[in-house]
Order: sequence, then structure tokens, then C-alpha cells
Amino acid sequence: MTDALRGPHGTAGTLPRAVEYLRVTDLHAFYGESHILHGMDFTVNRGELVTLLGRNGAGRTTTLKAILGLVEKRSGSVMVNGREVIHWPAYRIARLGVGYCPEERGIFSSLSAEENLLLPPRLSSEGMSLDEIYAMFPALKERRHSQGSRLSGGEQQMLAMARILRTGARLLLLDEVSEGLAPVIVQTLRQIIRELKQRGFTMILVEQNFHFASALADRMYVVERGRIVLEIEKEHLLEKQEALEELLGV
Repeated sequence: MTDALRGPHGTAGTLPRAVEYLRVTDLHAFYGESHILHGMDFTVNRGELVTLLGRNGAGRTTTLKAILGLVEKRSGSVMVNGREVIHWPAYRIARLGVGYCPEERGIFSSLSAEENLLLPPRLSSEGMSLDEIYAMFPALKERRHSQGSRLSGGEQQMLAMARILRTGARLLLLDEVSEGLAPVIVQTLRQIIRELKQRGFTMILVEQNFHFASALADRMYVVERGRIVLEIEKEHLLEKQEALEELLGV
């Protein structure tokens, strides 16, 4: 049976097979003369949610930008769904189904919520319809005619996530989605991300909120000084707790 016909957990009588979606190998990234990433190495399997943990300045956000080609200079290897994209411009990588939700959200303040939502082009037929998006984000439906500048922080974050779902992206790069939000909004985002996992999306989540990240992640990578220094499977979290606390100060 081919991978295309195999379900996410294998078929009856077979073992589950992980299908690699993203492989990052010896990734270096620069802003001008500043060398930020010093050889990042990690993989993400199809349908998996992986978190990048680390202190501020460790290189986690730069890793997301480097995957999508949004840094001044990068070297190494970035394989997306079997294709080497290290020399591709960002727009070509996005067309492979890679969506980036930046920490600053990037909402156009003079446009309505729905106009913001409709702004990016649909890159594939897999993009969610407006009805599907509004079913997942009912608050956005209620606020669809409100200007971006009048949306709360939580509504802006939901809009930033919803916008990339409409494009048809299947690999989601999510940067600090819970930062600065009220606990009730964080809980809503947690539920949305779980639903996206159930729908088969592949995600990389950069998070400062360890408890938010650990409740969602299949695997966690700890980044320090532009390198992966620790990998933790979800089932081994308790036994690695001491090492995590030392690296993160949680």
C-alpha cells in the first residue's frame, strides 16, 4: 500500500508509518553580519505538531523565517514535502502549502476583518471556505465588518491564523500565538489548534508559554544559540523535566 492510500495511523494489521513533511539540515541564517542560526537540524512528520522552545533570542522565530526564505541569507538544506527549497524565494515556498503566522500578526488596520481574510490568494483547492473559517472562528464572523484596528488582540490573532487557512496551506508556522492574550482566549486557541491537528494539518509552534505548548505538542525541540540542544517526545516529558527547567527556567 502506498503512502497516499495509507491512513494517518496505518491500516489494520500494519504499524503506523511516519511520513516526513519537513526536514531541516545544517540550517544557518544571517541578518546582515549577524549569524543567528548555527546549524539547525530537525524533522516534522505529516500531521505532527512540533514546538520550538527556548529563551528569547535563541533563534526560534528566525528558524520559521528561514524555512520560508524570509531572512537575508541562509544556507544548509530545507526539504518541504520532498523538495529542496533552500534557494527558492518565499513566494515559491508558500505555493508548496507553507503558511506563516507571524508574532506581530500583520493585520491591515484600515481593512475590515473579512477584507483582511480575503486578501491573500488561494494557493490550492484545499483552502478553507469562508463558511468553514467562520464555523471554526465564530468571533470573526461577528466582527467581520469591523476594521482591523478595532479588533482585540485575541481577535487579531484568530484572524492571522484564519487568513493562512484560507490559502490552502497545510504546513503552518505559528509564532507565539498565545503571547499577551487573556486565559480564555488562550484556551480557545488551544481548542482550535487541536481541531487543526485532527484535520491533518502539520504545524511548527514557537511558544514562550511552556504549558500551552506541552499540552499540544507531539515532540518538543529546545533551541539554544541557534541550535537544537534537546529533543523530547511527549511521552518522555516527565523524565526530561529537570533538563527542561535548566534550559528554559520554567
